[in-house]
Amino acid sequence: MSSFPKYAYFEGKIVPFEQATLSVMNHTFNYGTGAFGGLRGYWNEEEKQLFVFRPLDHFKRFLNSARLLAFKLDYTPEKLVDILLELLRTEGWQTNVYIRPVAYVTSNVIGVRLNDLDYGVTIFSLPFGSYVPNEEGTHVTFSSWRRIDDNSIPARGKITGAYINSALIKTDALLAGFDEALVLNQDGHISEGSAENFFMIRDGVAYTPPVTANILEGITRRTIMHLLREELGVEVVEREIDRTEVYLADEAFFCGTGVQVAAITKVDHRPIGDGRMGPIVTRLRDLYFDVVAGRVEKYRHWNVPVYEK
Repeated sequence: MSSFPKYAYFEGKIVPFEQATLSVMNHTFNYGTGAFGGLRGYWNEEEKQLFVFRPLDHFKRFLNSARLLAFKLDYTPEKLVDILLELLRTEGWQTNVYIRPVAYVTSNVIGVRLNDLDYGVTIFSLPFGSYVPNEEGTHVTFSSWRRIDDNSIPARGKITGAYINSALIKTDALLAGFDEALVLNQDGHISEGSAENFFMIRDGVAYTPPVTANILEGITRRTIMHLLREELGVEVVEREIDRTEVYLADEAFFCGTGVQVAAITKVDHRPIGDGRMGPIVTRLRDLYFDVVAGRVEKYRHWNVPVYEK
């Protein structure tokens, strides 16, 4: 099976992927004036069905990201879900996939602004596996870069140009031999990873930075908080987290659509707990992968099937 998209939603219709192209003068290409989303579809082999996980929630956030840029788009979350399902049926994927919607400026103009422009949406999908190479034993470092501040660039939106911050963070970590990085905000507290939300476990309680710590308001983060509380009986506390608290954690993990649930077992050459994926993260990962693949009846309402039976 090809790992490259065959089709894309572009300029209001589904077209062959090679036709979904932009001018080098395109405003978003030149200035980073766009917003994007990230969704996953999970192939359930037993049911021969592809399930998209929480697409309505993802598209609500996607449109909110575009609103932060003052985009005027004639789409609703429901309409985008319908477009996505049509696109995925056209592709015919029978494997796990990653889905990328992008809201962009269609205008080909020079000049930095967000007003008096034309806007559009494109969507494509492709087979996708792990985001980090070792989801059960991720080795991270603290980045020397700080997380962008909400008073500079909207941190709670997935803004294309803002991700140069993530690229700088991730690149330095990889070149230094780490799998990922933890990032501090302007106040010196934990914000998130380069492109993932962060949780740590201390004395049986899960702690995660609040939405005011310049984090992305993650759909997976929200899912994980619910599963920890309702299914694993783990208390979840949103509060500021200091750097040295992480070194003393019993367990820690990243979560997000791309990274899914990745256990952090070492930070700056210091083991987290005993240096192996702990019991809570192990149970959480197993549960999460069952939920997203539609194997847990209680949460089937989060899973939207692609293929009609």
